[in-house]
Amino acid sequence: MSAAEGSGQAATSLEPWARALLRCPVTGAELVDGTDADGRPVLVSQDPERPLVYPVRDGIPVLLADEARPA
Repeated sequence: MSAAEGSGQAATSLEPWARALLRCPVTGAELVDGTDADGRPVLVSQDPERPLVYPVRDGIPVLLADEARPA
């Protein structure tokens, strides 16, 4: 499954209301759950012009611009 596809499982352990508030720090776009090529959870920016992927480590999203990579 690619990073752009949903994993069917939440990438973070955040409460749904808190999870819904998360946005890409670079583009401001909504973030959705996904997995990387190795099956690790990630959050994927839904910006159509600049989709970015952010890692999730130990259930905590790492929403730093320096950690983002192209989707």
